Amino acid sequence: MKPQPDLPATCADADEGTPVSVKIRERIEAARKRFNANDNIAEFIQPGELEQLLDEVSGKMQGVLDSLVIDTDGDHNTADTARRIAKMYLNEVFKGRYRQPPTITEFPNAERLNELMIVGPITVRSACSHHFVPVVGQLWIGVMPNEHTNVIGLSKYARLAEWIMSRPQIQEEAVVQLADLIQTKTKPDGLALVMQATHYCMAWRGVKDLDSKMINSVMRGVFLKDMNLRREFLSLIPKKA
Repeated sequence: MKPQPDLPATCADADEGTPVSVKIRERIEAARKRFNANDNIAEFIQPGELEQLLDEVSGKMQGVLDSLVIDTDGDHNTADTARRIAKMYLNEVFKGRYRQPPTITEFPNAERLNELMIVGPITVRSACSHHFVPVVGQLWIGVMPNEHTNVIGLSKYARLAEWIMSRPQIQEEAVVQLADLIQTKTKPDGLALVMQATHYCMAWRGVKDLDSKMINSVMRGVFLKDMNLRREFLSLIPKKA
């Protein structure tokens, strides 16, 4: 019998062998969207692909351990480390990149509240995008509502903060992202954020300074215009050592 020529691979066959990270990246690039370390890309991830991405990251992380000359076959302590690291990144410390934002119920300001409200301290945990080591600190949020402001529960501020911070970040950009998100959801007359954090890229490596902290703030609306209001907000935040 005359041998049959090899048939070209179908698009489906070719797609089957494409890493899921490549598929996700191609969707993002086709939409002309950014996918920096602190961006959320959940809208481009299809059902079931996060599990595939976990498998892919596990394999790549195993390659990193091999290149570090760690005997993961003979060392029982690191036998499953590649998988654990992949799960930590995708499901925990960087989950703000891969998950949709938390569901936040918003209520109208029926009582027409217009006095300064402060939420905090909220413990925040992030990771430096330069070295992927922890950034741990506290956050205070000041809100000056008006009659049109949407009211959200106090715990919801913590959920929004966690969603933003659970990405590789630099602190200066993180507080701006969070301010933008809260501003969009609540539409207050004024919004103020202050974050103080220890950066383990300084405490664990480099100069190894355990005492240094970074403090930065974002002021919006009336907090920019009214010095007395800004002073009141800052005075009500406990001074940290």
